[in-house]
Amino acid sequence: MSKTKSTYFCQNCGAQSGKWIGNCPSCGEWNTYVEEVIKKETKNDRLQLFTSKKDTKKTANTSVLLQDVGLQDFPRIAVPGKELTRVLGGGIVPGSLVLFGGEPGIGKSTLMLQLALRLKNLKILYVSGEESEQQIKMRAERIGITTDTCFILQETNTQNIFQQIAVIEPQLVILDSIQTLYTSYVDSSPGSVSQVRECAAEFLRFAKETNTPVFMIGHITKEGSLAGPKVLEHMVDTVLQFEGDRNHIYRLLRATKNRFGNTNEMGIYEMNGDGLREVTNPSEILITNRENATSGVAISATMEGNRPMLIETQALVSSAAYGTPQRSSTGFDLRRLNMLLAVLEKRCGFKLGIKDVFINIAGGIRVEDPGIDLALVCAILSSNEDLPIPQTVCFAAEVGLTGEIRPVNRIEQRISEAQKLGFEKIFISSFNLKGLNQKNFKIGIIAVSKMEEAFSQLFG
Repeated sequence: MSKTKSTYFCQNCGAQSGKWIGNCPSCGEWNTYVEEVIKKETKNDRLQLFTSKKDTKKTANTSVLLQDVGLQDFPRIAVPGKELTRVLGGGIVPGSLVLFGGEPGIGKSTLMLQLALRLKNLKILYVSGEESEQQIKMRAERIGITTDTCFILQETNTQNIFQQIAVIEPQLVILDSIQTLYTSYVDSSPGSVSQVRECAAEFLRFAKETNTPVFMIGHITKEGSLAGPKVLEHMVDTVLQFEGDRNHIYRLLRATKNRFGNTNEMGIYEMNGDGLREVTNPSEILITNRENATSGVAISATMEGNRPMLIETQALVSSAAYGTPQRSSTGFDLRRLNMLLAVLEKRCGFKLGIKDVFINIAGGIRVEDPGIDLALVCAILSSNEDLPIPQTVCFAAEVGLTGEIRPVNRIEQRISEAQKLGFEKIFISSFNLKGLNQKNFKIGIIAVSKMEEAFSQLFG
C-alpha cells in the first residue's frame, strides 16, 4: 500500500508548510493555507505513457564541457498570422511549454482554437476541461475554419490524456485549462496548488522528452496575476498575457517571459462576431479622426518591442470642485502622472496643484513607454490653456525631473511611422539629433531640450 503524506500549501503563492499557519511568511496573506493530501506512488505506479516507441531505458546524465556541446538546429513551427509569430519570437519552438493567461471572456480559448484550426499541416490535440465537444464545435463553426487534423478531447485526468496522446501521437497539444486538470498521484481537488504544479510538471516532462510543443491556458486571480503557484511561471518556457478592456474590441497579446524571443513584443487583435482578427496597422485605429482640432489631445510615437505605432493621449484639466484635486489615469501609470504634474508645477511654473487632471490613452490600451511623456505633458498644457495642438504634430520624448527633454530609443523608426501616417512635424529631444540624418525624412523635425521651448514652439 502506498504511503500518504499531508502538507499545507498557500493558495496565493504556493508556499509549503508542515503545519497550518495563519499568516503566510512568503506573500503575507492571511488564512490562505489549506491542507492537501499527497499520495506517494511506488516504483511501478507511474506509467511512462508519453515515451516514444524506442528503447525507454535511460542513464544518468554526465557533465560535459561547454565548448564540447553541439548545437542542434530545430526549425520553428510556422504560425499563421504575424501577431502571434512576432510575440513568440518567430514561431513555435519544438518541445516548448507555453502558458497562456488572461481574464475570463477575453478570448483565450477562441485564439487557441483558431491556432489549432489554422495549422492544417500538423496533427493537433485540443484538450478541453471546461467545454464539451459540442460547444467547441459550435465555436469552430462560428469562426468559419475547417480542418481534418485537429482532434478534440474532453478530459481532465492527465493519465487518460497521455493514453490518448500515445494513440494519436499529436505534433501540438493545447490544454484548456491547466487549472481544470488533475493527476491521480495527488489527492487534492483540481485547481489546487499541488495539482497545478504536478500537472504542469508532467506536461513539461512530456514536452521535453517527446519534443512536442504544449500550450497551456491558465486562469488569473482578481489581482491580475496567473493563478496557481509562482513556480508555474518558472517551469514554462514562455508566458503570454492576453489583456484588454471588455468595453473595447481590441485585445493585446504580450509576452512577459520568453526564453526564445523578445519579451517586449506586442500583438493586437480585434474581437468580432467570427473570432479574433489581426490588426496589422495599429496606428490607424488608435488615432481618432477629427474634423476640428480639440484642446487636450496630443499624438505620441511609441514603441512596443520592435513595432512603432502612434497613439492618442487625451487630457482634461478642470478646476477642483471639492477642494482636494483628483488625479485619474486610464492606460498610463498614475504615479508617473503625478511626477509629471510635479515637474510642471515646480520647474515650469504651471499652477496645476489645485486642478483636477484626467488622463486617457485612446483605444483601451496600456502604455509603459516613457517616450510618451512629452505628448502627455503637452496634452495637459493644451487642456489647461484651452489651446488645441495642430493635428499634424506628434511627439516622441521623455521628460526628466528637472524639466529637460530626454532622448528615447529607436527614434528613426518613430519618425518614419509618423511620416508614413502623414504628420508634418514631430517634436523630439535635441540629444536625439546625434547620429540622426535628417535628410532621410521629409517630415519636419523640431528638437527641444526644455519644456519651455516645446511650449513656446506649440503655443507661441
